[in-house]
Amino acid sequence: KHKAVSVFVLRGRDILIQQRALEKYHTPGLWANTCCTHPAWDEHAADCAPRRLKEELGITGLKHDYRGQVEYRADVGGGLIEHEVVEVFVAQADRDLSLAPDPAEVMETRWIDMDALVTRIDTRPQDFTPWLRIYLAQHREMILGAD
Repeated sequence: KHKAVSVFVLRGRDILIQQRALEKYHTPGLWANTCCTHPAWDEHAADCAPRRLKEELGITGLKHDYRGQVEYRADVGGGLIEHEVVEVFVAQADRDLSLAPDPAEVMETRWIDMDALVTRIDTRPQDFTPWLRIYLAQHREMILGAD
């Protein structure tokens, strides 16, 4: 098991998703939630979330709300299995949120309506990371709230 942190940046009913850079060692080119990472050895998850959001996407100044812990096990390809214990955070953004993605981490970003994202994952699951599929299939209400 590894400790991990996941962040969902929301703007109303829209979620900011990212397409992972092709240079990533696993799941390159797949769409993921706004940001995911492993905290540094002694780093608290609440400090890790905003740090990594800034590093990957250039996003600063958001309030991160802790939503809970998710544990999952998933095949991420290349013979790798992730077994993660994830602290999940949600941040609300304004319409004018500026992004500066690190091209070594992020190929593209997109705002997408929650329901449209779920529909797209149902129809083309191969385009999305295993963890995003798990989060939305098994933990959507905890992470995003009830519809």
